[in-house]
Parts: sequence; C-alpha cells; structure tokens
Amino acid sequence: MYQILIVEDDRGLNQGIALALRQEGVSFLQAYNAAEGRDFWEKGHVDMALLDVNLPDGNGYELLEKIRKTSQIPVLLITANDLESDEITGFSLGADDYITKPFSLMALRARVERMRMRTGEGQRETKDTYTDHRYRFLFDQMQFFVDGQEIILSRTEQKLLRTFVWNPGITLSRERLMEILWTDGAKFVEENALSVAVNRLRHKLSGKGDYRPIETVYGIGYVWEKKA
Repeated sequence: MYQILIVEDDRGLNQGIALALRQEGVSFLQAYNAAEGRDFWEKGHVDMALLDVNLPDGNGYELLEKIRKTSQIPVLLITANDLESDEITGFSLGADDYITKPFSLMALRARVERMRMRTGEGQRETKDTYTDHRYRFLFDQMQFFVDGQEIILSRTEQKLLRTFVWNPGITLSRERLMEILWTDGAKFVEENALSVAVNRLRHKLSGKGDYRPIETVYGIGYVWEKKA
C-alpha cells in the first residue's frame, strides 16, 4: 500500500485532495495541523508528503526539514503565497514540487503521478534501513549485511532490493520491475536482464544457507516473502 501524508488545515481541500488522488493501492494519512503531521510522520510509514506551507501551529517548511533529515521521499508543497522567494525556499529545503492555491485537483494529481514515476512506485523511504532476523540493509549508506557479513550490490541490485523489501508479500510483475530498474529505457533492455539481476541478488542474499526470500510467481513476476 502506497501511503500519502496530506497536511492541509482546510478540511474541505484536504478531503478533496484525498478524493482526487484515490486509487487502488493508495491510502492516506490526513493531518490538519503541523503537530498532527509530525505525529503521522514519526509513527507511520509514509511514501509521499503533500504539505501546506501555512498551518495554524507552524508551517510546512519545518516539517519538510524534519522529513529530509531521514528520508528522500517525494514532497510537494502547497501554498497560497505566489512569491518566487517562497518557491526558492521550498526547493532549497528539498521539496520536489510546488503548487500555488487555487489549483486544479487534476493538475495536482498529474504532479503527484509524475513524482511517483520519478521515484519508483512502491519504494518506501520513510526509514532507509531494513532489518529482520537475517538481513540488515542500510540503503542510504549502501551497506548490506547477510548473517552479519557484508555483501556488495550493484546499483541495479540495490534498486531491485529496495523495491522488494518495501513490498513484502506483493507480487511485482516483470514489466513493472523493468520500468523501475530501467526508468527511461526499459523497452530497449533485453528481457532476460531482469532474470539475471534477480538471480544474482538471490545468490548474494542466500549467505550460508538456502533461504532465498525472492520467490518466482510463474507467468507474472516475483514476490518478497518475509518470514519470521
């Protein structure tokens, strides 16, 4: 489930945004002030944030700064201030996009979809560390450990691993994985390139045992089965 945090004090607009962006596989955390936004961020899983700049108890810039300390999820700022200085401030703090009120909900939807495509749908970056009984993956530091032993992964393998671990139990089609791995040139990549990448990653993740969490779903794609 791709989760979007909406921090907007106008309740009607907050609800309208959620309605415009609603689709299968997407859920929402709806906050109406800065405090609620911070609470959702600290306690929940967030894949994207839409932040109003002007809030009754603070501003979206402060929450953006907090997010950027630990994550590079896509963030879009919403503001009533049509000033170039505000736009520059937002981008300098790490915003991915910016929209000024009043705006069309269809235009907002298009911007959100563009951000999702840029970052790769389903890649969860709230915390850039994944840990379970055998694995510890530090994506921001590009360090990966199996049974306490470090392994070396290529950029493609890192992107593939990130996609799998943040979508446990979800079957990912070959077509979608190829779009994520080779964003602009998937149609020019040989089909067996994905099989080769998956098999190499499986081998590296097996460590000293036979457990390989990436399972093939024949005729469809692959799934990461998280086991206790």
